[in-house]
Amino acid sequence: MDMTVAGILSAIVVGLIIGALGRLVLPGRQNIPIWLTMVVGIVAALLGTAIARGAGLADTDGVDWVEILIQVALAAVGVALVAGFSGRRSIT
Repeated sequence: MDMTVAGILSAIVVGLIIGALGRLVLPGRQNIPIWLTMVVGIVAALLGTAIARGAGLADTDGVDWVEILIQVALAAVGVALVAGFSGRRSIT
């Protein structure tokens, strides 16, 4: 499979959306910057696609709902982990 500039740009855009969705499904507030959420989303989108392709779930007619669910779940886990590692910052 060849990776084109359009493919990379679309992966970034999908990753941004996936990161936002991953953050939205988590309860409570996550004290991490939005750019870090975007990075987590991009990584989750790429990993989710790889997992879905490996499982044979990525090539369906229409929207790949299972692939999107995998990506959002990975993004939610990633955001939770990053928020947990960053710890709570006191405002003083």
